[in-house]
Amino acid sequence: MRSIWNGAISFGLVSIPIKLVNATESHSISFRQIHLADGGRIRHRKVCELDGEEVPGAEIGKGYEEADGSVIPITDEDLAQLPLATAKTIEIMSFVPAEEIDPLQMDAAYYLAANGATAAKPYTLLREALKRSRKVAIAKYALRGRERLGMLRVVDDVIAMHGLLWPDEIRAPEGVAPDVEVTVRDAELDLADALMATLGEVEMASLHDDYRDAVEAMIAAKAGGAFEPAEAPGEPAGGQVIDLMAALEKSVRAAKASRGEAGGAGGAEEAETEAGAEVTPMRRGGAGRKSAAAPKAVGGKKSTAASAKKTAATAAAKSTSAASKKKTAAKSTAGKSGTTKSTSTASTKKTGAGTKKAATPRKRASA
Repeated sequence: MRSIWNGAISFGLVSIPIKLVNATESHSISFRQIHLADGGRIRHRKVCELDGEEVPGAEIGKGYEEADGSVIPITDEDLAQLPLATAKTIEIMSFVPAEEIDPLQMDAAYYLAANGATAAKPYTLLREALKRSRKVAIAKYALRGRERLGMLRVVDDVIAMHGLLWPDEIRAPEGVAPDVEVTVRDAELDLADALMATLGEVEMASLHDDYRDAVEAMIAAKAGGAFEPAEAPGEPAGGQVIDLMAALEKSVRAAKASRGEAGGAGGAEEAETEAGAEVTPMRRGGAGRKSAAAPKAVGGKKSTAASAKKTAATAAAKSTSAASKKKTAAKSTAGKSGTTKSTSTASTKKTGAGTKKAATPRKRASA
């Protein structure tokens, strides 16, 4: 690997000659700007504002522009003569536990390689001291025209250095957190913990850039003239209010099913339901209440339509029973009324007959 900086690590009175090598590389696909009309390449030319001529790289230097627009030329020799101990030295200032370094401060990463045979012994000494102490070294160094902060740690058998941002370069997270008060229940935290445990860990080495693969495949297809654009995925619905507990439960089941664990999808029937189901808000009561379960349209279980039919049939049966009772009561009332009327008539006839009989005296026979 090509070194980008040569210097030394200052470890007290010990000096370790090293070379600085980039520890990372970018695999992103770069595009060129072209003229859409004819496909011609669009280039950015470096032109002098005074004479309008293009300037080659060898004739381009650095300069500092003041507030009035005037420019002060700055050369590499000017920067090299600055009275800084870190101009060509990585100066270790202290050793601290790694957890004291905020990951927000981490910037570019480099490998530090021993520069020459004489550097092997002090390099190994610093590496083993870092390993045994389980600490990282905080250092200052100068690179690309500015002094920087760095963190030295051991990666395998190599000393690596992470560039760190200065503390005043970290912005405070003001106005970023939700501005509404939210209460998270223990049951929701338990489900979140279950989901985290189900998802488990991942081998970092197995992760890769799917987007880059898709772009490379598209470029190859277009180069061969067989490219057919696929349908773009739909935009996710924004602002949808869901039941958080139901979403967490569904996520745990889906994660278990993807890993083939028991208690995942719960069989083919439940898997079909989960595939086509939407998260429906549910009312949940306190600890001693039972929540109302949403009806499921699954074979072997009562659907909403079947429940509605049953309710209608029950109402019709109740209506028929009520009508029957009314009819029976009416007949009974009519029968009682007829019986009373008949009894009253017979009584009247009997009374009248008795009165008539009493009014007509019996004739006596003459002598």
